[in-house]
Amino acid sequence: MVQTMYTLCMRRPLICANWKMHLPPAGWDAKDSPYRPEAGIDVVVFPPHGYIKHCIDAKLTVGGQCARPETAGAFTGDMSMAMLKELGCTYVLCGHSERRKYHSETDDFAAEQVIAALEAGLHPIVCVGEQKKDRDIGKAEHIVEQQLSLLKNYHQSITIAYEPIWAIGTGLNALPDDAQEVHAFMRRLLLEDIRTSVRIIYGGSVTGMNAKDFLSHPDIDGLLVGSCSLEPKHFHEIINAANTLS
Repeated sequence: MVQTMYTLCMRRPLICANWKMHLPPAGWDAKDSPYRPEAGIDVVVFPPHGYIKHCIDAKLTVGGQCARPETAGAFTGDMSMAMLKELGCTYVLCGHSERRKYHSETDDFAAEQVIAALEAGLHPIVCVGEQKKDRDIGKAEHIVEQQLSLLKNYHQSITIAYEPIWAIGTGLNALPDDAQEVHAFMRRLLLEDIRTSVRIIYGGSVTGMNAKDFLSHPDIDGLLVGSCSLEPKHFHEIINAANTLS
């Protein structure tokens, strides 16, 4: 119990609202909006690129949903990490499962994104996770270990987001105990001197109903929220859950 309290106080909870390709939710910029920074936790909004500046102007903490590792080039529709930084972003997602699925982004590409993000002065949140078929044959830990091994020189500078691919946008979610098991495994992969400081967050059909169950585990330091982040009432419930445990 002492160790659990120690690790929790070392790592400030992080709650991320990934709006994906959706319009900002009603009331997102209100003074009492749940998307605003909180005293005890970090709240980060990931809007579509066209709304980044609006969110920055509203004094939200903002991240980019994606960016290429190159500094410039003939990449129609893309942005560089430096462009996100210039807009005012603080964070960026790297290797999200939907980018892997719809844009054929790979583990190697995600690693390149991380390096470029750090060079641009952004904090990368690296998404890792397994397919359902891999979990069914007991390979979940092997998959995330492979993904993290490409970033072993940068573990101290990133946040890790465990998002089991089969739970993204499906309404399914890993049981909190199962998520904790994978999070604890990933933490053991980290060098001992950074093990208590690197944040590992969970993403995958998170709701206001189950947020506290995830956050009450010692190695789950926050949440990457998708569809529920588009509903201010439900996202407020998630923020409240984080506040009660911070």
